[in-house]
Amino acid sequence: MRYDSRGALLECELPGIPMISRGKVRDIFDLGDSLLFVATDRLSAFDVVLPDGIPGKGEVLTQISLFWFDLMSEWMPNHLLTADIASVPALRPYADVLQGRAMIVRKAQVLPVECIVRGYLVGSGWKDYCKTGCVSGLHLREGYRQAEKLDLPIFTPSTKAAIGDHDEAISYEEMEKIVGPARADRIRDYALTVYRTASDYAEKRGIIVADTKLEFGEIDGKLILVDEVLTPDSSRFWPKESYQVGESPVSLDKQFVRDYLETLDWNKTAPGPALPDDVVNKTAAKYREALAVLTK
Repeated sequence: MRYDSRGALLECELPGIPMISRGKVRDIFDLGDSLLFVATDRLSAFDVVLPDGIPGKGEVLTQISLFWFDLMSEWMPNHLLTADIASVPALRPYADVLQGRAMIVRKAQVLPVECIVRGYLVGSGWKDYCKTGCVSGLHLREGYRQAEKLDLPIFTPSTKAAIGDHDEAISYEEMEKIVGPARADRIRDYALTVYRTASDYAEKRGIIVADTKLEFGEIDGKLILVDEVLTPDSSRFWPKESYQVGESPVSLDKQFVRDYLETLDWNKTAPGPALPDDVVNKTAAKYREALAVLTK
């Protein structure tokens, strides 16, 4: 295991268990008929993995994902087998490190698109709207203000870039060419339903889910939800009590880090800049708050 000076887990090493990939946040290992997903404390921003981790972030991501998987399990199948790490004999020596931040999941064919659902006009969507009146090729009505709720949530897919590369927004027609029209329709419909379900649930607990990024895979032709789900890494969470249209809202996600990085003279390519203690500590607190509010 490799930790940074603040105790954040940056890399997971499991001798004797083959690693398949090291993603922006997750280290994935082959367990034969299943996979081990380990959520490290790495943080990516603008598609660059930063040198500093956020202590405890991996546990928060895993616990929130487990919560949403369970909440939607009756109608939205997913890849989760178990989060009980000690149930696999080969993993028992590492259970103290892995328990709480890892999942054992089914092997699936992951589809090569990022599935973004936007319920509010913010971030890159807001920038596109200001320039063109469109978001990912979708024409929106005039008169929206920054961070305003959209009349209806919109589905805006993107490419799934390799580490160090940037995801690129694509039109729905381009997505159809990548995954096929019928599959594209099912993905869009599922993604919108997942977002609406989570948004309605979270708003009752005082959190606005402004947007989220989902991933889907297939097992025997059946569409399932994979990777993480509606976490502070893949979504924008805003406290409802402080939300105001027309300004960038306070967030309970990694937007706090993005905002800090925007103040630096950095070209948004690797290597990323180091993060000061106050940014790391405040970000960790925001992640913990999101977990507490959503799962209480």
